[in-house]
Amino acid sequence: MFGMSSLLEHKMVPRVVVVGAGYWGKNLVRNFAGLGALGGVCESNPDTMSAIIGSYQNCRGYKSLNEVLSDSYVDGVAISTPAVSHAHLVRECLEAGKDVYVEKPLCLSEGEGAELNELADLHGRILMVGHLLWYHPVVLKLKMMIDGGELGRIQYVYSNRLNIGKLRREENVLWSFAPHDVSVIIGLVNEMPNLVRAQGGNFLHENIADTTVTLLNFASGIRAHIFVSWLHPFKEQKLVVVGDRKMAVFDDTLSWPEKLKVFPHSISWNENVPVASKADAELVEVEKDEPLRAECAHFLECIKNRHTPRTDGREGVRVLKVLNACQVSLENGQDITISSAKVESDYFVHESAYLDEGAIIGSGSKVWHFSHIHSGCIIGNNCNIGQNVVVSPNVAIGDNCKIQNNVSIYTGVTLEDDVFCGPSMVFTNVVNPRSEVSRKHEFIRTYIRKGATLGANCTIVCGNTVGRYACVGAGAVVVDDVPDFAVVVGNPARKIGWMSRNGQKLELPLLGNGEAICAKTGEVYLLAAGKVTLQETI
Repeated sequence: MFGMSSLLEHKMVPRVVVVGAGYWGKNLVRNFAGLGALGGVCESNPDTMSAIIGSYQNCRGYKSLNEVLSDSYVDGVAISTPAVSHAHLVRECLEAGKDVYVEKPLCLSEGEGAELNELADLHGRILMVGHLLWYHPVVLKLKMMIDGGELGRIQYVYSNRLNIGKLRREENVLWSFAPHDVSVIIGLVNEMPNLVRAQGGNFLHENIADTTVTLLNFASGIRAHIFVSWLHPFKEQKLVVVGDRKMAVFDDTLSWPEKLKVFPHSISWNENVPVASKADAELVEVEKDEPLRAECAHFLECIKNRHTPRTDGREGVRVLKVLNACQVSLENGQDITISSAKVESDYFVHESAYLDEGAIIGSGSKVWHFSHIHSGCIIGNNCNIGQNVVVSPNVAIGDNCKIQNNVSIYTGVTLEDDVFCGPSMVFTNVVNPRSEVSRKHEFIRTYIRKGATLGANCTIVCGNTVGRYACVGAGAVVVDDVPDFAVVVGNPARKIGWMSRNGQKLELPLLGNGEAICAKTGEVYLLAAGKVTLQETI
């Protein structure tokens, strides 16, 4: 275990700037300061910045990451910002020649994670991920016990991380809480799962899971589950490891020395019937230490001595691989095989297209020339993805969608079934983009409902919903929600009429009430209170 004493043996402690000093970043500031290594803080909130600079001697304030990276005074950067910004910030720091500690997860895409590791190798930089539990003395002790055979053959592991805690909008509870548990479980059993299954509940926000349960299956026969929630009546942080000799329980809500206990229960067989014999719990002595302080000290040691971190970028990618498979399972309700993280399907991908590991493409779908489908995407059945199309990480596309040439579907956009995207139409996902300001934590959701048509060269400004079977005319710029069955044109887009789901004009007034029949199908449509609804077929 690395600590303050070993660092003080050196003449100079590396200087670290903390980027993001909010909810969790302030803890990094405190610990790096305590280790004599706090070089400064980069924080967008001026009040937070001022308070930190006033509290810590010789702490510099930086208004932008560019200021940090251009300062030769800085040896390392500790990033504590929303997960969607990690890949961009880590890349900039590595390219500037700075060693990097980044809070979990490393990033959101396995492909990006691999690129960041290659970049760290290219520039000879340290890349460390904040998987905090691997610096907890109890987890390290538990790892020693398992590796030494004290628990016997491991049979199953479960982890509960529950609280009525900080509710997030930039990420769901799987990405917020579960990275710690995934990291610990795959490290303790020294094996990657070969299959995952995840289920969850979205109770406070339509698209953000507040509670998830994840099952992990390992080729060795070990099973594990992870239960995380920020809608729980009390705090619980418990890890249970069941072996065929002993069972260990790590309860991080208990005080020292109660945190780690071993139960030497045994199972005997009597006339081919298993019989449990219970035994009293045994306390396991573990030296007390603050995990975050140990983690920060480890980063400083790695900077000074050029050691590979215990939780390096490659360990971060392994955790990311599991998390992405869990996210895909959460969204489509299917078991996901980790080896490819893809559901076996009879789809077609042209040899010039790029299909990242972790993407799912449904049966009968086709991806054509020079398109790029990113990790974490779900593309439904019988879709047609044209030439030079980009589907960004974690985008969901329903069945029977047609995406014409030169369309980019950015993170934050969701297409339901039967959506048509015309050639070169545009989505956005940030309202106030600046090249020098990262907005990845500010992506705004856009929804294109079932059967909608988006004409060639139209633009859908983020934060809006295009309703069911609506039609956006060529070149239109949508800045407000579009009602079901509406036809909109122009810049900004304005409603000029109504259309049936068959694509036929409906003789309905723009305002008021009315009734119309689709000339092709005989379907009856009713306009009332500004909304059109399908009634029946005559």
